[in-house]
Amino acid sequence: MQKEILKLQNITKFFVESDIPAVNNISLTLQQGDILALVGPSGCGKTTLLRIIGGFEFPQTGEVQIGENKVCSPNNWIQPENRDIGIVFQDYALFPHLTVEQNVAFGLKNSDKNQIKQRVSEVLNLVGLGKFATRYPYELSGGQQQRVALARALAPKPKLMLLDEPLSNLDIQVRLQLREEIRDILKLAGTSAVFITHDQEEALAIADVVGVMRQGHLEQIGKPEEIYSLPASRFVAEFVTQANFLPASRKGNDWETEIGSFEIPGNYSSDTGEIMIRQEDCILQADDDAELKITKRRFLGREYRYCLETPSGREIHVRTMTDIILSEGTFVQVSIADDAMKIFPEEG
Repeated sequence: MQKEILKLQNITKFFVESDIPAVNNISLTLQQGDILALVGPSGCGKTTLLRIIGGFEFPQTGEVQIGENKVCSPNNWIQPENRDIGIVFQDYALFPHLTVEQNVAFGLKNSDKNQIKQRVSEVLNLVGLGKFATRYPYELSGGQQQRVALARALAPKPKLMLLDEPLSNLDIQVRLQLREEIRDILKLAGTSAVFITHDQEEALAIADVVGVMRQGHLEQIGKPEEIYSLPASRFVAEFVTQANFLPASRKGNDWETEIGSFEIPGNYSSDTGEIMIRQEDCILQADDDAELKITKRRFLGREYRYCLETPSGREIHVRTMTDIILSEGTFVQVSIADDAMKIFPEEG
């Protein structure tokens, strides 16, 4: 049975200049060996929550427990350097006058020289930089520098790693490669982690558990598949899945929209709402009598992304494989499986 490596209870944080909480009554747990990604738009509170876990911000209410140690509570406060955590920042924060091995060894002051040398070698090999030990940061690419920062944080064998948007300063190709490497490295090291990002695709790819934040609240937390397939709110659905939303009204089990009627059984609090249609769940077929018109087509390598205009002038985006090509200006019918859609009833 997995042990809890991180436990937050009722964490709330106000800043002096605001009467709106940056973090609002958040509770969660993380199991040993798991990676938690906190995702959300800028200003949602994810970095503030990470800083509270790390000991760089003090919450007005709540408790933080790392492993078996309560590091933050109304009656207890443990300094960041004593929390047994490793931290990786988005700007690498390497010492430019030290070599790679000296940077990695920086936090290993309490070990003898042979132990330090062995541990530095272990973590540099873990991150694939064993041959770069004597180089200086300026001689490395951005991705290599971030791997050095990761190795330095891992070297003391912390209970918990905190990663604050570590890939945001890298170009897209390096980001895609390094996000896979970071997950593999953390898993090989057996280290639990909290990973901050504003990129929903990055969160889904890296994490075992995803927490979606909005305006200081934790809107939903769960496995990546659960967050994507069963969003708990319209905000989560829109932010994580980038789905389409159309006004809908209920008649029996059917929900009627301007592009068709869909059977979605269930008990709902309202007869009006919005229907969620994921871009990849749509099947397009040319039909001169249809009312949906393709206004844009973009080639994305493995798929096409179409923009459709509805009779009312709304836009719907659809992603399809490249085996069928439809021209801009074509009128199309859209087919969607009923079980692929979700209704968000109008709140009353």
